[in-house]
Order: sequence, then C-alpha cells, then structure tokens
Amino acid sequence: MRIRRGDAGERTMNDRLKKAVTTTALVGGGFALWTALAASASEALVPADGDFVDVPGGRLHYVDTGGNGPVMVMLHGLYGQLRNFSYALTAELADHRLILVDRPGWGHSSVDGGQPPIEEQARMVADLIDALGLDRPLLVGHSMGGAVALAFALNHPGKVRGIALIAPLTQPMDHIPPIFRGKAPPAPLRGLAAWTVGVPLTTLTGPAVARHVFAPDAVPMDFGTRGGGLVALRPSSFQAGAFEIDDANRAVSGMAARYGSIGLPVAILYGRDDHLLDPQHQGDRTAAMIPGATLTNIAGGHMIPVTHARETADWLRTAATA
Repeated sequence: MRIRRGDAGERTMNDRLKKAVTTTALVGGGFALWTALAASASEALVPADGDFVDVPGGRLHYVDTGGNGPVMVMLHGLYGQLRNFSYALTAELADHRLILVDRPGWGHSSVDGGQPPIEEQARMVADLIDALGLDRPLLVGHSMGGAVALAFALNHPGKVRGIALIAPLTQPMDHIPPIFRGKAPPAPLRGLAAWTVGVPLTTLTGPAVARHVFAPDAVPMDFGTRGGGLVALRPSSFQAGAFEIDDANRAVSGMAARYGSIGLPVAILYGRDDHLLDPQHQGDRTAAMIPGATLTNIAGGHMIPVTHARETADWLRTAATA
C-alpha cells in the first residue's frame, strides 16, 4: 500500500494537534490540581474564626470580640481577610467591642452569584449591622474596605455614627498598580483563569507582592496564617480580586462626585510612605472634598493596622469620640 505525501502530512499534523491538546490538558489539569490543593491548604491553615449571618445576597463571616465598650465594625482591603485586624489591632483596642467582617466574597464570607460591587457590599454590611442589632457603630475601612465604608456613608448614613478610613482607596487611578497587572483578566476568562493560572501565579508572586504592599515596613513572618494572607490562594479570591480591580474606578468615580454631601464625621489615616496608594491623591484630596473630614499621617506603609497597630488604635479612639 502506498501512502501519498498529502496523507502523511495530514497524519503528521493530526499527531501534532493531538500532542498539543494532550499537553494543554495535562498542564491545565496540573494547574487545576495545584489550585485545589492550595485552596484546601489555605482553608485548613486559616479556618473560620467566628460566626455567620445570612443577609440578602450572601452569608457573612464575622468575629465579635464582645465587651461593653464603643462598637467598631471593621472592613478589610483587597486580598484581605478579617485577620488583618485581629493580627495586632484587636489587642490594642480591648476597651472596645469590635466586629471584624470578612467582606462579601472574601475570607469565609460567600455571595450568591458573582462578586458584588462596592455599593452592594455596603448594603450587605448595613444588613449585617441590622441583624446584629448594633446601634450606630463606627465603621472602619482599610484600603478597598475604605471604599466600601464611603459607599456606606453615602447610601446608609443613619446606621453609623461616623467612618474611619485607613489607607483608603477613595479616588480613581490612572492605571492599575504594576503588582496587580495580570490579576484582572477580562470577565469571560476569570473563572478559567482562577482555576488554571491564577492561583499558581499568586503563589509564585505572593512574596514580592506582599513586600510591596507592606513597604517600607517588613512583612511579618506569620502573616500568612495569623494575618489571613493565605486566603488569597483560592480561586474565589482571584475572581473577587479581578472583579474589584476592574470595577474600582467606576465605583470611586461615582462616589467622589458625591463626597461633598457626606454629613457624617469622617477621619482618614495614611502612612506617609505608602507604596501602594498615593497618600496625597487618595488622602489629602478626599479630605478636602468632605465637609469636616480630618486627615492624619503617621510613619509607615499601606498595612499600618498590622505594622503600626498602637498608633492606629490611638487614632481610632480619637475618631470614635468625634
């Protein structure tokens, strides 16, 4: 039997295609296995610490430190979790009752459907405050949690007595910080990316990202577990982060136009050497737009609730009495 050249070439192409498909499947399967193992390990090393409350749109995980002191509700930032606050800040605020919250879609909080935008997260936190029967607590937001706190002040002002913003995102940014590039693929690809390259990429780049976020302060050796940093190694965290990075400018652009209408006490705290967000653009500019807002600068970078807990706690006590 004679094999024509065309047939041989076609078979060669088919063989190459099969090999490419097989290789792609093996690589994708390897990434998916990596992702599953990393997610399982992170959940085992950073288990739920508190209780859960169901609100429209999801189920929120929170820790209530108890006590009869003034109440503060605390919202963490991007790729964070409530242990960002319990790492060091809760010990400095033992004279207050603190409600530490995993924001919707983060930590051990779950959402119905896709990641909710900033405004919807604020509504869910308002529902949590109602469910817990809290009487106008001080709402504290760090980084992206600060954007949620601002949305809360604009849309649910009667439920809190004021907001305290720690290194908050408040103004649109011209470009995504370089450390987050590659972490916000187009919406149709986020699910696939989360279960393939997302978690391995986060695992490999995590130490460098952490150093940048904490700089000029050092990253605590136990931050992954005690500070909740390992929760970023889950596909749900990749998807939540991709959505928030992509949606943040829309959210804060709309809110910034309304800052002048905020009637609540607003206090802003920034580390002078924050490498992630510009203290002048995000802090000074916003303080000037909100009637009566105060701005305080201290030594440190973006993660001052962890690295400068005592100074942050002293500032919060002042904000709570304003």
